[in-house]
Amino acid sequence: MPLDESLLNCVDETVLSRRGLLADSFRGLAGVAIASLLGQDGGTNRLWAATTPQPSGAGTPHFAPRAKRVLQIFCPGGASHIDLWEHKPSLEKLDGQPLPGETGVSTFQGKNGNLMRSPWPFQPAGASGKMVSSLLPHMARHVDDIAFVHSMYSKSNTHGPACVFMNTGSIFEGFPAAGAWVGYALGSANENLPAYVAIPDIRGEPPNGQANWSNGFLPAQHQAVVIADHQPVRNVAAPSGVSADEERATREYLNFLNEKHETQHPGSSELRARINAYKLAARMQLSAPEILNLNAETAATHRLYATADPNPLKAAYGRNCLLARRLLEQGVRYVNLYCASRASGVDGLLNWDAHKTLKADYERHLPIFDEPTAALLTDLKQRGLLNDTLVLWTTEFGRMPTQQEGVPGRDHNPDGFTCWMMGAGVKGGVSVGATDEFGRRAAVDPTTVWDFYATVLHLLGLSHTQLTYYHNGLNRRLTDVHGNLLRQVLA
Repeated sequence: MPLDESLLNCVDETVLSRRGLLADSFRGLAGVAIASLLGQDGGTNRLWAATTPQPSGAGTPHFAPRAKRVLQIFCPGGASHIDLWEHKPSLEKLDGQPLPGETGVSTFQGKNGNLMRSPWPFQPAGASGKMVSSLLPHMARHVDDIAFVHSMYSKSNTHGPACVFMNTGSIFEGFPAAGAWVGYALGSANENLPAYVAIPDIRGEPPNGQANWSNGFLPAQHQAVVIADHQPVRNVAAPSGVSADEERATREYLNFLNEKHETQHPGSSELRARINAYKLAARMQLSAPEILNLNAETAATHRLYATADPNPLKAAYGRNCLLARRLLEQGVRYVNLYCASRASGVDGLLNWDAHKTLKADYERHLPIFDEPTAALLTDLKQRGLLNDTLVLWTTEFGRMPTQQEGVPGRDHNPDGFTCWMMGAGVKGGVSVGATDEFGRRAAVDPTTVWDFYATVLHLLGLSHTQLTYYHNGLNRRLTDVHGNLLRQVLA
C-alpha cells in the first residue's frame, strides 16, 4: 500500500536519514540503559568495585570482616581529653602560668586565662600502665583492651556542626551517619529488627538532634530507629478484639496494596522506606517486646549495670546500656548510645560542656558514665560478643588546657581530642598519636574523623573508597575524598 505523500512531508527529512536514525537509536539505547540502572533498588544506585559482588539481602563485605556489628558510645558536649584520657604532666607543672605562645588567646566563648591542671589526679591502670583519670575507676579496668587515639581534630568548634561531623563526616546536615552507611552496605542481621538504632539519653537528644543519625541522601529506610528504655517503641501490641487470623489477613491485604502502589511509583525511596518501615513494625510486634523487656535480665545483671542506682540519671543510662547489649546480641548492626544531651541554659548541666564549673560538672557526669559503660563492656566480653563487636567512644571535640578568663572551666578545643576503639580486630592497650605537651593541638600523627571511619569500615570488611553512593553528580563516601587507615590500632 503506497504511503500518503502528505505524511512524509510532515516528517523532518533528517530524522529519516541513515545518520539521524543511528543517532536517535544510540540516544534511545542510552536512555534504556539509564532507566534500567535507576530501576534497580527503587532508583538508588549502589556503586561497588567491579571485582566485588553487589550486596543483596544481608549485604556482602568487600573482604573478610573482623567485626560484624558496631556499638558507638557518644558523649556530646566536648568531653575533655586532658581530664579523662590523656595525661599531661606539663599542666600540673605549669598550672596557673600562661600557655606558651598563646597568651590571652580568644576561642569559642572569648579570652582564655592561664593553664589549668586537671582537678583530679591521673592513675596508672592495667598491665599497660595507661594513665587515666581517677574519676574513671570502672573504665580503668578495660584500658588493656582499648586503643586510644589521642590526636583527633575537628573542622568545627561549635557543638551542632561538630557533633554532626563526628557522626557523618560532614559539618553540614543532610549527610548519612556512619550507622546509615553500614546498614546500607551490610543490612540487618535480624529481619525482625532494624539495622541501625539510636539510643538517646534520658536528658534529651544531642546537639542538632536527629541529624546525628540521619540517612541523609541514602534511601530513607537507612535512618536510625530511635529506641530507649525511657522511649520504647509505641503501638507494638495488637489491638484488643482483633484475632491473630484477622491481623494476619489484614497485613497480607495491606502488603498487597502497598506493593501495587509501589509499582506505580518506582523512583520514590521515601515510599519504599515507609512500606518497609510498616513491614518492620509488624515484625517488631513479635520481637520488640521481648528485647525491650529488661525485667528478663537477672538481678546480678541489673546490679552490674546499676539500673536501680539512687541517681536517676545514672540508673536511666545504665538501663540504656543494658538495652544496647540486648540489641547487639539480637543482630542490630549499629547502635548509637548517647550519654548526655544538648546544651542547656546552664553550661555543663546536661552534657559535657564545662565552660564555667569543670570540677562540679564532671563530678556530676563521670559517675553517670563510668560504672554503666564499664558494665556494658564487661558484659559484652563475658558473653563473647567482643570477638565480633567493634566498640567506639566518641565526642565532638576536646577542651582547652587553659581556663576560661575569670572562671574555672575550659572552652572548646577542636584542634586536639581523644576517641577510642576496642573489640573485634582492635589491638588493645595502645595509644596512637598525641596532642602537644599541654593538650592544645594534635601534634603526633594528627587524625581526622575520616581516618577514624576508614578504619571502622575496614574492620567491618568494607573499603571506604569503594563504599559509595551516587548523589548530585558525585560518588559520595562516608570519608569524603579523604581517609587513611589507622594501622596502629589493628590487631
